[in-house]
Amino acid sequence: MAADKVAIITGGGTGIGRAAALHLQADGWNVVVAGRRKDELDKTVAMAKAGGGKMLAVATDVTKQEQVKALFAATKDAFGRLDFLFNNAGMGLPAGPMEDIELKDWQRVVDLNLTACFMCAQEAIRMFKAQSPQGGRIVNNGSISAHAPRPMSVAYTATKHAITGLTKTIALDGRPFNIACGQLDIGNADTNMGGRMKAGVPQPRGDIMPEPVFDVEHCGSAIRYMASLPLDTNVLTMTIKASAMPFEGRG
Repeated sequence: MAADKVAIITGGGTGIGRAAALHLQADGWNVVVAGRRKDELDKTVAMAKAGGGKMLAVATDVTKQEQVKALFAATKDAFGRLDFLFNNAGMGLPAGPMEDIELKDWQRVVDLNLTACFMCAQEAIRMFKAQSPQGGRIVNNGSISAHAPRPMSVAYTATKHAITGLTKTIALDGRPFNIACGQLDIGNADTNMGGRMKAGVPQPRGDIMPEPVFDVEHCGSAIRYMASLPLDTNVLTMTIKASAMPFEGRG
């Protein structure tokens, strides 16, 4: 049990974020769930396991710096420290030709998938460096798209490739301060976002094909494992996917 350990999960009101939060809470972590929809965050909190850690819902738009700062301040006020951040909140655009994407829509994806992760990491690192004992861990949600694009997904794919650079830089720069950073790359978890794969999605060869999905609970257990490691050990990247999804031979 991770008694007195404290985690922040962004995008904690649904899907992967909810699964991660509940797995950590059941293991004794005190967990702060953040997201824009307070009602969904409250549903996550209501699912907490008896005998586990405490849970706190903080309504947060992680694209707004003042709200990010307030999230981390609320965590410090409630629990006194931070041990783990899961940068999970993200979005994509409907599939379509690159040249048809409005700049404002591109910017929305960059703001949430990349800049918000940077801002949350900044605040986490400040807490990690200042607290005693010093240090902590960040895991970024990279997605299979950090490795290979789906057709007509330039905004999502570009930001997820950038997340890999963010992950490696935090892992490098964090070494002197006992800060570890890793990345979880997820392929076809059965969530509201990933579950659409079952209905059929565009393939590189030009047709539409349903793709296998896997239970999102396995994402939660993967985060629980990554978070459980001592800070002298790091999973830099982990890929978890539906075994039969067309990834290894994509393209």
